[in-house]
Amino acid sequence: MSLIKSISGIRGTIGGRPGEGLSALDVVKFTSAYASFIRNNTTKNSNTIVVGRDARISGPMVEQLVCGTLVSMGFDVINIGLASTPTTEIAVVEENACGGIILTASHNPRQWNALKLLDENGEFLNDNQGKEVLSIAEREDFTYADIDNIGTVLNNQTYNLKHIEKVLKLNLVDTEAIKNADFTVAVDAVNSVGGVIIPQLLKALGVKNIVELNCEATGKFAHTPEPLPENLTQISELMRQGGIDVGFVVDPDVDRLAIVMENGEMFVEEYTLVAVADYILSHSPGNTVSNLSSSRALRDVTNAHGCQYNAAAVGEVNVVAKMKETNAVIGGEGNGGVIYPEAHYGRDALVGVALFLSLLAKSGKTVSQLKASYPQYAIAKNKIELTPEIDVDKILAAMKEKYANENFTDIDGVKIDFADSWVHLRKSNTEPIIRIYSEAHSMQEADKLADDIKEVIKSLI
Repeated sequence: MSLIKSISGIRGTIGGRPGEGLSALDVVKFTSAYASFIRNNTTKNSNTIVVGRDARISGPMVEQLVCGTLVSMGFDVINIGLASTPTTEIAVVEENACGGIILTASHNPRQWNALKLLDENGEFLNDNQGKEVLSIAEREDFTYADIDNIGTVLNNQTYNLKHIEKVLKLNLVDTEAIKNADFTVAVDAVNSVGGVIIPQLLKALGVKNIVELNCEATGKFAHTPEPLPENLTQISELMRQGGIDVGFVVDPDVDRLAIVMENGEMFVEEYTLVAVADYILSHSPGNTVSNLSSSRALRDVTNAHGCQYNAAAVGEVNVVAKMKETNAVIGGEGNGGVIYPEAHYGRDALVGVALFLSLLAKSGKTVSQLKASYPQYAIAKNKIELTPEIDVDKILAAMKEKYANENFTDIDGVKIDFADSWVHLRKSNTEPIIRIYSEAHSMQEADKLADDIKEVIKSLI
């Protein structure tokens, strides 16, 4: 059994003894701690917290525990039911709520679930806020309401439609162009909430021909839910048969978007943000942001538009903070996460689908032709395992010193930028390893760079 307590939320496998897996007691304890944190820190007059969940099998059970706990802490709950992560984020703002909890373990397999915690802006808690919640939970420093002050639960099933309406109103979403293009679109939603909301969105955008794969929101994931090429053989084979213009794949909570080209090959998750950013910048120039482990292609495209690119530490909350700091018009992460401030500050696959189809319709190109128009890079993801007694921080410091003459960034591990490639070294928070992300113009070159860096690390040890 596994239970991972981090600033981004509480994630674990269902069952087991308290503290070992995500047991009922753990759900209650961490929900209570979050409620106590909100009570102490919100600036809203509201007494409302929004709860939404993905379709995984444990969802209804965890939903009851969370809603009951929030009520017992004196909060009123607006339960929006089956809803994507970005839908829940939007609901927090629309309801003027003082917080929100999303019940989803994102791309983790079916035995996992999690509490993902939002602030009053519908955004994830930052590092200090997350640590405060964990501290409250550790001390069990929370007090439940008496009978006259317990809260209520209101079920509101309207937010999928409200989310879609919000996307349709975006200035750069061109429903007329999409309708006239007469696309045939395939969707793989891994039998979670994307199977409900993505086909609804496509119909609202004017797409008449939709091929649905794994779009029943049963929580019985048809394949490993992370939208990586090795998990997407079904839709790839379908696309290879011809007759479909583009394929969209989302993870269980619909904040990541992977695209499959008309020939069955992957557009590559890194390029979801690159393509959408290219479209945005061609109409409304401005700054862009991605995390340090995302493709250099975004920087190249941004520079080609005469705009400024900035990098943030890994993690959505860090990307959002950098976007606000630099007033970025578009940003996100290389895992298919598109953050478009005109909609809201959160990764949103619905926004990604609508903007990408607008781009595709106006370009007159196939998806593969569109991909070929961007700078071509490949990212390799490796790691080097160390013995527990080795000081990883000292190794990273030594790497920074060794490559002091290169361009490097140390806001999150050490990233070294070479002329035609880069490597990013990050310390794992859970095991004695260094994660090694490297990018070059081919996968062979990226892997060789990672191997070379591993040898340098070994020599330092």
